[in-house]
Amino acid sequence: MSRAAPKYLELAARMRAQIEQQPVGTPVPSERDLALESGVSRMTARRAIEVLVAEGRITREVGRGSFVSRPTLSLPLTLSSFSDDVRQRGMTPSARVIEARIVPAAELAAVFGVTAEEPLVRLVRVRLADERPMALERASVLASAAPALLEAADFATASLYEVLEHRYGVRFDAGTQVIHAGLIGEAEGRLLDAAPGSAAFEFVRTSTAAGVVLEHTVSLYPAGRFELSAAIRPTRARGSGARAAR
Repeated sequence: MSRAAPKYLELAARMRAQIEQQPVGTPVPSERDLALESGVSRMTARRAIEVLVAEGRITREVGRGSFVSRPTLSLPLTLSSFSDDVRQRGMTPSARVIEARIVPAAELAAVFGVTAEEPLVRLVRVRLADERPMALERASVLASAAPALLEAADFATASLYEVLEHRYGVRFDAGTQVIHAGLIGEAEGRLLDAAPGSAAFEFVRTSTAAGVVLEHTVSLYPAGRFELSAAIRPTRARGSGARAAR
Protein backbone atom coordinates (compact mmCIF):
# COMPACT_ATOMS: atom_id res chain seq x y z
CA MET A 1 0.00 0.00 0.00
CA SER A 2 1.44 3.38 -0.99
CA ARG A 3 1.66 6.09 1.62
CA ALA A 4 -0.28 9.29 1.24
CA ALA A 5 1.81 12.32 0.35
CA PRO A 6 2.65 14.64 3.27
CA LYS A 7 0.06 17.35 3.80
CA TYR A 8 2.47 20.15 2.90
CA LEU A 9 3.18 18.52 -0.49
CA GLU A 10 -0.55 18.10 -1.16
CA LEU A 11 -1.06 21.76 -0.31
CA ALA A 12 1.90 22.77 -2.48
CA ALA A 13 0.40 20.82 -5.40
CA ARG A 14 -2.95 22.61 -5.03
CA MET A 15 -1.23 25.97 -4.81
CA ARG A 16 0.94 25.16 -7.84
CA ALA A 17 -2.16 24.46 -9.94
CA GLN A 18 -3.69 27.78 -8.85
CA ILE A 19 -0.48 29.75 -9.43
CA GLU A 20 -0.18 28.48 -13.00
CA GLN A 21 -3.46 30.26 -13.79
CA GLN A 22 -2.43 33.55 -12.18
CA PRO A 23 -0.36 36.40 -13.62
CA VAL A 24 3.10 37.18 -12.29
CA GLY A 25 2.89 39.54 -9.31
CA THR A 26 -0.38 38.17 -7.88
CA PRO A 27 -0.21 38.25 -4.05
CA VAL A 28 0.01 34.86 -2.30
CA PRO A 29 -1.84 34.38 1.00
CA SER A 30 0.28 34.66 4.14
CA GLU A 31 1.12 31.52 6.13
CA ARG A 32 -1.62 32.42 8.63
CA ASP A 33 -4.29 33.03 5.99
CA LEU A 34 -3.27 29.95 4.01
CA ALA A 35 -3.49 27.79 7.14
CA LEU A 36 -6.98 29.10 7.93
CA GLU A 37 -8.21 28.70 4.33
CA SER A 38 -6.79 25.19 3.95
CA GLY A 39 -7.47 23.84 7.44
CA VAL A 40 -3.84 22.97 8.11
CA SER A 41 -1.29 24.10 10.66
CA ARG A 42 0.87 27.15 10.07
CA MET A 43 3.91 24.87 9.93
CA THR A 44 2.30 22.90 7.09
CA ALA A 45 1.41 26.14 5.27
CA ARG A 46 4.97 27.43 5.77
CA ARG A 47 6.52 24.25 4.33
CA ALA A 48 4.18 24.33 1.31
CA ILE A 49 5.18 27.91 0.57
CA GLU A 50 8.86 27.02 0.99
CA VAL A 51 8.49 24.27 -1.64
CA LEU A 52 7.10 26.77 -4.16
CA VAL A 53 9.74 29.36 -3.26
CA ALA A 54 12.43 26.74 -3.93
CA GLU A 55 10.82 26.00 -7.32
CA GLY A 56 10.88 29.70 -8.18
CA ARG A 57 7.09 29.91 -8.41
CA ILE A 58 6.80 32.30 -5.44
CA THR A 59 9.06 35.19 -4.48
CA ARG A 60 9.17 36.74 -1.02
CA GLU A 61 9.69 40.47 -0.56
CA VAL A 62 10.60 41.73 2.89
CA GLY A 63 7.86 43.93 4.30
CA ARG A 64 5.52 43.28 1.38
CA GLY A 65 4.67 39.57 1.34
CA SER A 66 4.84 36.78 -1.21
CA PHE A 67 3.97 36.98 -4.90
CA VAL A 68 3.54 34.72 -7.93
CA SER A 69 6.66 34.50 -10.07
CA ARG A 70 7.86 32.13 -12.75
CA PRO A 71 10.59 29.55 -12.26
CA THR A 72 13.88 30.13 -14.00
CA LEU A 73 14.86 27.57 -16.59
CA SER A 74 17.91 25.43 -15.88
CA LEU A 75 20.04 25.10 -19.00
CA PRO A 76 22.03 21.85 -19.08
CA LEU A 77 25.31 22.19 -20.96
CA THR A 78 24.53 19.29 -23.27
CA LEU A 79 23.75 18.81 -26.95
CA SER A 80 19.98 19.08 -26.60
CA SER A 81 17.28 21.26 -28.12
CA PHE A 82 15.54 24.18 -26.44
CA SER A 83 12.21 22.39 -26.97
CA ASP A 84 13.40 19.27 -25.17
CA ASP A 85 14.80 21.30 -22.26
CA VAL A 86 11.53 23.18 -21.85
CA ARG A 87 9.31 20.08 -22.09
CA GLN A 88 11.41 18.27 -19.49
CA ARG A 89 10.53 21.04 -17.06
CA GLY A 90 6.80 20.71 -17.62
CA MET A 91 6.43 23.79 -19.83
CA THR A 92 5.25 24.21 -23.41
CA PRO A 93 7.82 25.41 -25.98
CA SER A 94 6.90 27.66 -28.89
CA ALA A 95 8.44 30.52 -30.87
CA ARG A 96 7.89 33.74 -32.74
CA VAL A 97 9.63 33.58 -36.10
CA ILE A 98 11.48 36.84 -36.81
CA GLU A 99 13.35 35.80 -39.95
CA ALA A 100 13.37 32.71 -42.16
CA ARG A 101 15.31 32.79 -45.44
CA ILE A 102 18.22 31.46 -47.46
CA VAL A 103 21.44 33.50 -47.21
CA PRO A 104 25.05 33.04 -48.40
CA ALA A 105 27.47 31.67 -45.82
CA ALA A 106 29.56 34.88 -45.96
CA GLU A 107 31.34 35.34 -42.61
CA LEU A 108 30.21 31.87 -41.47
CA ALA A 109 31.98 30.16 -44.36
CA ALA A 110 34.99 29.29 -42.22
CA VAL A 111 32.75 27.82 -39.50
CA PHE A 112 31.04 25.48 -41.96
CA GLY A 113 34.15 24.89 -44.07
CA VAL A 114 32.44 26.05 -47.28
CA THR A 115 32.74 28.91 -49.74
CA ALA A 116 31.27 32.32 -48.96
CA GLU A 117 28.55 31.72 -51.57
CA GLU A 118 27.34 28.41 -50.08
CA PRO A 119 23.65 28.77 -49.12
CA LEU A 120 22.61 28.54 -45.50
CA VAL A 121 19.15 28.43 -43.98
CA ARG A 122 18.84 31.36 -41.57
CA LEU A 123 16.15 31.01 -38.91
CA VAL A 124 15.78 33.72 -36.26
CA ARG A 125 13.24 33.10 -33.52
CA VAL A 126 12.21 34.32 -30.10
CA ARG A 127 11.93 31.12 -28.08
CA LEU A 128 9.08 30.92 -25.61
CA ALA A 129 8.28 28.74 -22.59
CA ASP A 130 4.60 28.85 -21.60
CA GLU A 131 4.36 31.93 -23.88
CA ARG A 132 7.10 33.75 -21.94
CA PRO A 133 10.07 35.01 -24.02
CA MET A 134 13.17 33.09 -22.98
CA ALA A 135 15.77 33.51 -25.73
CA LEU A 136 16.57 35.15 -29.04
CA GLU A 137 17.97 32.39 -31.25
CA ARG A 138 19.77 32.92 -34.56
CA ALA A 139 20.27 29.54 -36.23
CA SER A 140 22.14 28.79 -39.45
CA VAL A 141 21.90 25.38 -41.11
CA LEU A 142 23.77 24.10 -44.17
CA ALA A 143 21.04 24.24 -46.84
CA SER A 144 22.37 21.24 -48.79
CA ALA A 145 21.83 19.03 -45.73
CA ALA A 146 18.14 19.95 -45.45
CA PRO A 147 16.57 20.90 -48.81
CA ALA A 148 13.40 23.00 -48.51
CA LEU A 149 13.83 23.10 -44.74
CA LEU A 150 11.77 26.27 -44.31
CA GLU A 151 8.80 24.61 -46.01
CA ALA A 152 9.14 21.41 -44.00
CA ALA A 153 7.47 22.64 -40.82
CA ASP A 154 5.94 25.55 -38.96
CA PHE A 155 8.87 26.70 -36.85
CA ALA A 156 6.59 28.68 -34.56
CA THR A 157 5.82 25.33 -32.94
CA ALA A 158 8.29 22.81 -34.40
CA SER A 159 11.71 21.93 -32.98
CA LEU A 160 14.48 22.52 -35.51
CA TYR A 161 16.46 19.54 -34.19
CA GLU A 162 13.43 17.25 -34.39
CA VAL A 163 12.66 18.28 -37.97
CA LEU A 164 16.28 17.77 -39.00
CA GLU A 165 16.34 14.32 -37.45
CA HIS A 166 12.96 12.96 -38.48
CA ARG A 167 12.67 14.48 -41.96
CA TYR A 168 16.30 14.64 -43.08
CA GLY A 169 17.99 11.98 -40.97
CA VAL A 170 20.33 14.53 -39.42
CA ARG A 171 21.26 13.62 -35.86
CA PHE A 172 23.97 15.71 -34.24
CA ASP A 173 26.59 13.60 -32.51
CA ALA A 174 29.07 16.25 -31.37
CA GLY A 175 29.51 19.96 -31.02
CA THR A 176 31.08 22.86 -29.22
CA GLN A 177 29.44 25.54 -27.13
CA VAL A 178 30.99 28.79 -25.96
CA ILE A 179 29.23 30.99 -23.41
CA HIS A 180 29.81 34.74 -23.17
CA ALA A 181 28.53 37.28 -20.68
CA GLY A 182 26.70 40.09 -22.42
CA LEU A 183 24.06 42.79 -22.19
CA ILE A 184 20.58 43.07 -23.68
CA GLY A 185 20.40 45.67 -26.44
CA GLU A 186 17.41 47.93 -27.03
CA ALA A 187 15.99 45.94 -29.97
CA GLU A 188 16.66 42.66 -28.20
CA GLY A 189 14.98 43.97 -25.07
CA ARG A 190 11.78 44.64 -27.00
CA LEU A 191 11.76 41.10 -28.39
CA LEU A 192 12.58 39.47 -25.06
CA ASP A 193 10.52 41.74 -22.80
CA ALA A 194 13.75 42.54 -20.94
CA ALA A 195 15.30 45.81 -19.82
CA PRO A 196 17.98 47.17 -22.17
CA GLY A 197 21.38 46.94 -20.52
CA SER A 198 20.39 43.99 -18.33
CA ALA A 199 22.70 40.98 -18.07
CA ALA A 200 22.53 38.15 -20.58
CA PHE A 201 24.18 34.88 -21.54
CA GLU A 202 25.22 34.45 -25.17
CA PHE A 203 25.55 30.84 -26.28
CA VAL A 204 27.48 30.13 -29.48
CA ARG A 205 26.91 26.53 -30.55
CA THR A 206 28.38 24.64 -33.50
CA SER A 207 26.96 21.15 -34.05
CA THR A 208 28.30 18.35 -36.24
CA ALA A 209 27.03 15.08 -37.66
CA ALA A 210 29.61 12.49 -38.76
CA GLY A 211 32.30 15.13 -38.47
CA VAL A 212 30.58 17.69 -40.74
CA VAL A 213 29.43 21.06 -39.38
CA LEU A 214 25.73 21.38 -40.21
CA GLU A 215 24.45 23.94 -37.71
CA HIS A 216 25.69 27.13 -36.04
CA THR A 217 23.46 28.95 -33.57
CA VAL A 218 23.89 32.07 -31.48
CA SER A 219 21.35 32.39 -28.67
CA LEU A 220 20.84 35.28 -26.27
CA TYR A 221 19.27 34.46 -22.89
CA PRO A 222 18.28 37.06 -20.25
CA ALA A 223 20.45 36.03 -17.29
CA GLY A 224 17.73 36.51 -14.68
CA ARG A 225 15.56 33.81 -16.21
CA PHE A 226 18.12 31.02 -16.26
CA GLU A 227 20.67 29.06 -14.35
CA LEU A 228 23.39 26.97 -15.98
CA SER A 229 24.03 23.39 -14.97
CA ALA A 230 26.67 20.86 -15.94
CA ALA A 231 27.78 17.45 -14.77
CA ILE A 232 31.30 17.48 -13.37
CA ARG A 233 33.71 14.58 -13.25
CA PRO A 234 37.20 14.15 -11.83
CA THR A 235 39.92 14.80 -14.42
CA ARG A 236 42.57 12.66 -12.77
CA ALA A 237 43.24 9.54 -14.81
CA ARG A 238 42.48 6.26 -13.11
CA GLY A 239 45.54 4.97 -11.37
CA SER A 240 47.35 8.30 -11.38
CA GLY A 241 46.90 8.84 -7.66
CA ALA A 242 48.18 6.85 -4.74
CA ARG A 243 47.69 3.12 -5.06
CA ALA A 244 44.97 1.56 -3.03
CA ALA A 245 46.03 -0.95 -0.42
CA ARG A 246 45.75 -4.52 -1.66
